[in-house]
Amino acid sequence: MKRRILLVDDELAILLTLKAVLELHGFDVETAASAREAKSKLRSHTYHMVITDMRMENERAGIEVVRAARDAEYDPAVAMLTAFPLPGEEWEDAGADEMLVKPMNTNDLVLQIEALLVTHEDKKQKAKQGVQPDYASAAKKGNATRRKATASS
Repeated sequence: MKRRILLVDDELAILLTLKAVLELHGFDVETAASAREAKSKLRSHTYHMVITDMRMENERAGIEVVRAARDAEYDPAVAMLTAFPLPGEEWEDAGADEMLVKPMNTNDLVLQIEALLVTHEDKKQKAKQGVQPDYASAAKKGNATRRKATASS
């Protein structure tokens, strides 16, 4: 089963480039060019992951997409993609699992997405079993994957 990703960005070049890269790596990718379009798709389709730009039709559009994804019953993994990272932990407070900073090496991006999907699915399975997730361990695994990806680039 292909993993479905909703990719949200108002810059057409970035949207199409990332869509092509992710599809080459075996993902089923749908796109949205605005927060409004993304929220509509989140209500009518199911995704394993949502990757959204932070700044689109307004500075907080990405936060709106993150919140809509968090409200979805199917609980997708969520990453914010931005050239302007939020200070401190605001992106986590909004409900995003990961902050991806553009521009990014495509191999690093795919490794981070794979790691996030595995970690997120693990948390969902543990939640179903009534086990409290070990966020510190998951964060260490994600950081180790990023360090390996950076070292191999």
